[in-house]
Amino acid sequence: MPNFKTIREAARAGILPEHELRRRVKIGRLPGIYAGVKFLINVDLLMQQLDAESRYNGGMTEDGEQEVNV
Repeated sequence: MPNFKTIREAARAGILPEHELRRRVKIGRLPGIYAGVKFLINVDLLMQQLDAESRYNGGMTEDGEQEVNV
């Protein structure tokens, strides 16, 4: 079963700052669902998304090695 947290709970857990989480909800880039007026973040999918972003932005290959541009 997926692990869901509110924005405030996820921010307290140190995943990302609350402002960044709310910004991502606003632009549609945060995995989760609305339960009434609260947005519940799918933490497992968010962690996968952040891992993929860091690999892309950090120049990592699929096996976790740093790419070297010569």
